[in-house]
Amino acid sequence: MNFFDMKCKVLRYLLLLLIVSVGAKAQIADSLVETIQIKGLIIMKGKDTKGKRIFKVYNDTAYARERLKKNLQTRWFVVDLGFNNYIDRSDYSGAVALSYYAPNGVSDVYNKSFTYSAAGLNTLAPRGGSAPLTPSEFKLITGKSINVNIWLFQQRLNIYKHKLNLIYALGVEMNNYRFARNITYVPGYPTQIIRDNVNFSKNKLFAEYLSVPLMLNFNSNPARPSRAFKMGMGVMGGYLVKARTKQISRERGKEKKVDEFNLNKWKLSLTGDVGYGPFKLYGNFALTPLHDYGLEQYPFSIGIRFNSF
Repeated sequence: MNFFDMKCKVLRYLLLLLIVSVGAKAQIADSLVETIQIKGLIIMKGKDTKGKRIFKVYNDTAYARERLKKNLQTRWFVVDLGFNNYIDRSDYSGAVALSYYAPNGVSDVYNKSFTYSAAGLNTLAPRGGSAPLTPSEFKLITGKSINVNIWLFQQRLNIYKHKLNLIYALGVEMNNYRFARNITYVPGYPTQIIRDNVNFSKNKLFAEYLSVPLMLNFNSNPARPSRAFKMGMGVMGGYLVKARTKQISRERGKEKKVDEFNLNKWKLSLTGDVGYGPFKLYGNFALTPLHDYGLEQYPFSIGIRFNSF
């Protein structure tokens, strides 16, 4: 064997050793990267060949396209978290006149006025002539008037190429109305609201409805939900299943009262949502007043929707 042949043989061994070394490093690098798939979401985490940490999240388009073969899809436990308030259209000026006309704010005529008129308002919230009714009596602390909705299931029915869909759900709406003033709901028939003589550190009305929303939905990119613009609009019907008040004061401690408090048993609302990718905002506006008579207040809520289509 001459020197040239020996040199070639050594080079072959070195080249083979280099290839094996690179392959081993690649295998080690691959073993340091962990891939997790949760339905259509792929998560990669670990270290690259240089030891640098990596973390990537992206959608599996193949999974999304496979799901598009189904015309009916279901999501479980969709949650809304937002704030409540209401638009007040009560006839306060007429109620003030009645409160001056009837100093005690109550008479047999007014007690029979279960309407949204001034007489009906004076029936629900009577005031003496020296203390006329004002909208500020029912002012809310918006930041503490929390709305939580839990939809047990939400279904999406394809109408046209998965871009136009029908979405419906079943769940509960839980509305907290946190009052800024010291008013008290007095249970009974008729229910009355009085201006109390104690200062409450917490004073709220809670109303829970069993509700069914029905919306027409638009999705700009069904195959890539994380990059899709989504919008829905429709109506929602609800039935009052629970109502209570909760008050906390130094004088009385913690008090809870359970009653219907003259709240409407049925609720009809406009509902809608809009979002991009996984982020979505919702809004509900009631077409029926909160109370059955007297106060003509139309509740609305806005917030963030989680785990929705």
